[in-house]
Amino acid sequence: MKNLITLIAAVVLVAVAATANAQVTGTATGSATIITPIAIANAGNMNFGSIAVSANPGTVVLSTAAVRTASGGVTLPAVTGSVTTAKFTVTGLGASTYSISLPSSYVISDGASHNMTVNNFVSDPSGTGALTGGTQTINVGATLNVLGSQTAGTYTNATGFNVTVNYN
Repeated sequence: MKNLITLIAAVVLVAVAATANAQVTGTATGSATIITPIAIANAGNMNFGSIAVSANPGTVVLSTAAVRTASGGVTLPAVTGSVTTAKFTVTGLGASTYSISLPSSYVISDGASHNMTVNNFVSDPSGTGALTGGTQTINVGATLNVLGSQTAGTYTNATGFNVTVNYN
């Protein structure tokens, strides 16, 4: 009888132990939200306008409001020419913020191996932007570095410069 009780107790313990260590499974679901891709499009090219030079080097700073300031051996004649900032239209998910990356420098040429460097790029908005209703305009200015006695001509660079935007 003792052996039968011991056997029954052992069977109960094994059953309880097996139940306590039995495998259990949890369940989770997965989801994803696809957002509108951010995009940037050229809405206007940068133009420093007409510039007069002397034998001394100088600069023309073009602000994000298309206001020019000359220094050094550069003057801004009364005939200004077409003065414009570069303009970009950013589109994407409404009410999102994004970062703005500007180039460090850019070279323009008259096509006859005379060059000028454009650097110190600035933008409005600066550093980050915020899409209102899914769109925003970025104005970009910069500094044009003019050599002393820079050769007369129209200076361009057909490949352009890059402004990069990315969601924050």
